[in-house]
Amino acid sequence: MARVSELKSLIAEELAQSVDRRVAAFAASIAEQYGEASRVVLFYGSCLRTTELDGQMLDFYLIVSSYEAAYGKSWLVAANKRLPPNVFPAEHDGLVAKVAVLSEQDFYKLNRITASAVSVWARFAQPSRLVWHADEQARSQAIEAIEGAAITLFDMTFPMMDIGKEHGIADLWKRGFELTYGAELRAERKDRSDSVVDSDPERYARFGPAVMAAITERNKAQGKSLKIIASRNAVEKRWRQLRRNGKLLTLARLAKASATYAGGIDYLAWKINRHAGTEYVIKPWQRNWPILGALVMLPRLILGGAIK
Repeated sequence: MARVSELKSLIAEELAQSVDRRVAAFAASIAEQYGEASRVVLFYGSCLRTTELDGQMLDFYLIVSSYEAAYGKSWLVAANKRLPPNVFPAEHDGLVAKVAVLSEQDFYKLNRITASAVSVWARFAQPSRLVWHADEQARSQAIEAIEGAAITLFDMTFPMMDIGKEHGIADLWKRGFELTYGAELRAERKDRSDSVVDSDPERYARFGPAVMAAITERNKAQGKSLKIIASRNAVEKRWRQLRRNGKLLTLARLAKASATYAGGIDYLAWKINRHAGTEYVIKPWQRNWPILGALVMLPRLILGGAIK
């Protein structure tokens, strides 16, 4: 029987930690909506960190066996395949959330270094909870997928650290999250990457050595073949690609959300106002024409520094 890595053990332990019973009930209702296609429901994000639920927008990822199983013969299958994830609003017992849907295959791939954007691996390098799962195999596959997130973060961050300086584990995490926040259109404060780590420094101190051990084991396993070590220039080029992709994908997903997410433009404004301290008010015409409304709104907010 293969030895379970320390990193996987830590992920399994973290995923299994208890959550508010309302979050668990919410997750079960999401899984029920998609029937046998549902594999796991993961809870993550600011509401997990702060434990504040009322009046907040909760964040869930629903992992399904396949998009066909989840949607049947629907245009949503193509939308989820071509521009994952699909995102939907949800309500349960007085709580509201947005639910991102990915297949097991895409969830695994988007947590790896070959992903075209940082959005999945950046989030799952942070804490999450497995709040519903169909069976033990689904749980194991979720752990396997999530293991790639922190490894990818470290692989992409090591070459970007300042040479000639001493760095602690916390510095590596903070630099990594700083880079990922810069690779998306985000309405976050400049110190957000620091606050994520500072909210639970013990967690990141535990996970850091385990991530490095997993990278070492991977490199040993690949030792019989030639391994090319990326230069800083190569990694910087990759980050430029990720920044370009991330911003374009944000706009494309916003356009898609106008068809899949009722009130998506209002959510965007709420998110920006909450994190950037702005007071942007959506006009009635923007709700009627959400794509055009978003295109008008985003340049103003970018120029004003509300999002980057």
